[in-house]
Amino acid sequence: MLSVITILVLSYLAGSIPASVWVGKAMHRTDLRDHGSGNAGATNAFRVLGWKAGVVSTIVDLGKGMLAAGLISQIRIDPLPNGFGFWEAESVIMLIAGVTAVFGHMYPVLAGFRGGKGVNTTAGVLLAITPMTMLVTLGVFVLVLFASRYVSLASLAATATYPTAIAFRKYVMDVDALDASIFVFSLLLAVSIFLAHRTNIQRLLNGSESRILSFRMARGMKGRGEV
Repeated sequence: MLSVITILVLSYLAGSIPASVWVGKAMHRTDLRDHGSGNAGATNAFRVLGWKAGVVSTIVDLGKGMLAAGLISQIRIDPLPNGFGFWEAESVIMLIAGVTAVFGHMYPVLAGFRGGKGVNTTAGVLLAITPMTMLVTLGVFVLVLFASRYVSLASLAATATYPTAIAFRKYVMDVDALDASIFVFSLLLAVSIFLAHRTNIQRLLNGSESRILSFRMARGMKGRGEV
């Protein structure tokens, strides 16, 4: 049990690193959450602060998920609990660590519990657990993003792709390495992300969702220390 508690605490703290907030304050002396969509995520960083801040935020957010699921989840102080039924303990612990990091990103103790939506951190978690499936998912994200210029639409398309790809690989291609817990998690994850993006979906439907038309710094920030 001590191993699980340690993993949960460290994963939450890793997820709580508010990359876009710190980047905004360091590069432009402004709190990103006071501008744009008000979201402390990489998408808002791209829109408000420009591509450099957006890239840094994206890399850190991905790294937080990978760190939690791929490294922190491997901490062993005492034996893991064996009460996971027919699911593999290792896979479940990686998922638990990843979910905790995403929760930390959404409600970061290091930034007043005002975080982002967790898409990039989730992508980092899944990249650590299922790298091949995530490469396909990221490919869909990039294609939809460049075709539509809607980050939200690309995120939703990638969200739908992931559980579909997991199901195909596990139940059609019979990939033994994929535990059933990963498929269940992928479905729950897809539902939660779609719910978190319900306002974006509404704006997409009525044509009011913002597009990324350029990766240049937003006009209000260019050449100034703050907005």
